[in-house]
Amino acid sequence: MFNPKTPSRRQLLVAAATLAATAWCSSALAQPAWPSKPVKIMVGFPGGSTPDMAARALAEVLAKSLGQPVVVENKPGASGDIAADQVAKAGDDHTLGVVINGNLTSAKLLKANLPYDPAKDFAFVSLLATAPLVLAAQPELPAGADFFAAARASAGKWSYGSVGIGSVGHLGMEYVKSRAGNFDAVHVPYNGNPAVITAILGGQVQMALMPPGIALPQVKAGKMKAIGLTGPRSPLAPDTPSLAELGVQMDALEVWVALVGPASLSAAAQERLAREVPAAVNGEARERLLTSGWQAVGSSSDGLRQRVARETEVLGGIIKARGIKIE
Repeated sequence: MFNPKTPSRRQLLVAAATLAATAWCSSALAQPAWPSKPVKIMVGFPGGSTPDMAARALAEVLAKSLGQPVVVENKPGASGDIAADQVAKAGDDHTLGVVINGNLTSAKLLKANLPYDPAKDFAFVSLLATAPLVLAAQPELPAGADFFAAARASAGKWSYGSVGIGSVGHLGMEYVKSRAGNFDAVHVPYNGNPAVITAILGGQVQMALMPPGIALPQVKAGKMKAIGLTGPRSPLAPDTPSLAELGVQMDALEVWVALVGPASLSAAAQERLAREVPAAVNGEARERLLTSGWQAVGSSSDGLRQRVARETEVLGGIIKARGIKIE
């Protein structure tokens, strides 16, 4: 016999669904929104450097989308490894870092005492921007393929500058040398690109690989000559050919910056950043990045991790072949 006080099967299902929804909402409400306070982005290079400019372009847009201040803090030293280590060890869930290629790829191959493990100590958020390197030289030197003929004929009398042993400018030039007839040129490390430029202008070195944003103003002023790019033709340097066009057959080599957090970065933070960061760099921050010498390239976490693995292998080959070490 039907008892009106006995709940029907449909009523029981509705009640169960209501309880489940209530429990889910309670759980969601229990998770604090991210960010709950200002976000800090560490940069391992001085203010005004290309990584710093990329970080500030991102920070300005993220502050709007996240609804919290985003502060850039510069901690230069050890080619960015000091700041990267602080990010790896941060425990406040609101510290991130803008790092360069080397911090995630070549650093562990060159430095036995590197205080962090790039593969284990970071949450990879997104690639931010890339740029090919410009092979810039003294203005009186030949252009095009004739430049490399002159380099081979110099019989070791030429030299090149970089911002330090193991930098992308150092490893990249060793790669170019190996692919352009294995010409001989002595590496001279300097403390920053301004010092490299001064050395080229003063005749202490003949050439260097530098980001377009640093090299091209000198080229436009007639103080240096752009020989070619280490990657395909780029909107960052539309009048400069690729080295491949000049007969130097090589894999593309770029300088790039990426956003990472500590491995302990919460799932809420990673999920929010995975949405906001690519949207920022491919949207509102794109033009500012371009004027700072960067081509915007937002990516997924997996995309960044795959790039790091691929370039670590390539740079590892250069380091091994050339016997490069940091004492």
